[in-house]
Amino acid sequence: MLEAIKGFINWLSAPYYFVTLSILIVAAMLRWKGWVKPRPFLLIFCGFGLYFFLSCLDPNFLIIVAKADNLPIAGMLFLVIFFVWLALRQAFDNDERIAAGKVPNEAEESRDKLLCWPHLVYTEFICLILFTVLLLGWSILVQAPIEQPANLTDSPNPSKAPWYFLGLQEMLVYYDPWIAGVLLPSYIIIGLMAIPYIDTNPKGNGYYTFRERRWEISVFMFGFVVLWIMLIILGTFLRGPNWNFFGPYQYWDIHKVEPLVNIHLSEIIWVKMLNMGLPSSMWVREMFGIVIVLAYILVLPFVLKRWGLKRFYDKMGPMRYHVMVNLFLVMMSLPIKMYLRWAFNFKYVVNLPEIFFNI
Repeated sequence: MLEAIKGFINWLSAPYYFVTLSILIVAAMLRWKGWVKPRPFLLIFCGFGLYFFLSCLDPNFLIIVAKADNLPIAGMLFLVIFFVWLALRQAFDNDERIAAGKVPNEAEESRDKLLCWPHLVYTEFICLILFTVLLLGWSILVQAPIEQPANLTDSPNPSKAPWYFLGLQEMLVYYDPWIAGVLLPSYIIIGLMAIPYIDTNPKGNGYYTFRERRWEISVFMFGFVVLWIMLIILGTFLRGPNWNFFGPYQYWDIHKVEPLVNIHLSEIIWVKMLNMGLPSSMWVREMFGIVIVLAYILVLPFVLKRWGLKRFYDKMGPMRYHVMVNLFLVMMSLPIKMYLRWAFNFKYVVNLPEIFFNI
């Protein structure tokens, strides 16, 4: 029975099921408000903690989780769950208060003001002492993950970036290095900087709310939880030797080899569909992919304006609307490419190695 449960969880940890399940969980969190009440959340939180503790009895699970590099990430999972619950609980609570004609909790709390000195400074000083003691204890009990000096003839397998870069490293699987390492991180930074100028809706400023910021919070939760936290979990606990996927209870076999025949869009159209050889001209060969990319970036925003996002266009105006939709489409291109790779071994929509341009 126990082995069957482990096998099911290993099967569910396949990337396409794992990411799909995380999307459904985020959607359920935003849809079903009952889970934020203290008792249901306590049951969920304690159930997850119990599952984590019992899983540590499995030697393969323990080897991965107990690594000195991975311990902080395991602790981060519980912190993310707690703070997501806290934020949504306050948001849902304020929605009920506003619907009843009351002011948000933050408006009532602001009437009883506390001075920064001494109240905040004392609290910060106590937290500083506690965390210093925690870090000292951690450094004594957990051996530092210092490995041997770098050796060009003996690379670690798997070779992983620090945990905060694992999301970017995962994107390298689906994009050309200059896109995953330069363009997309730049888009993330520019997009975060642009948020205050794109989203000028005054609702939700200074207080938590979900009903008044439904679209914005849903997109943020998808980007943060699914496309960042889940990619870190994927890269930390499920990516093993040779960058293969392993279930949480599977042994990381260094000899495991999964032959994958990645295929480009041009090969699908010219070779498989038209039964022809690839054209010698790179522009003719990739014209279908170029048209699809241009339509995705330039035409789809107008389609969305007409059929799904008209109210955003009317509220934001053409400039801010197109910047927002462009950032959103670039973000959505990641899960699209992930699912295409997992389902069809699909690699590039546009493959122009002659000029180092691959999308």
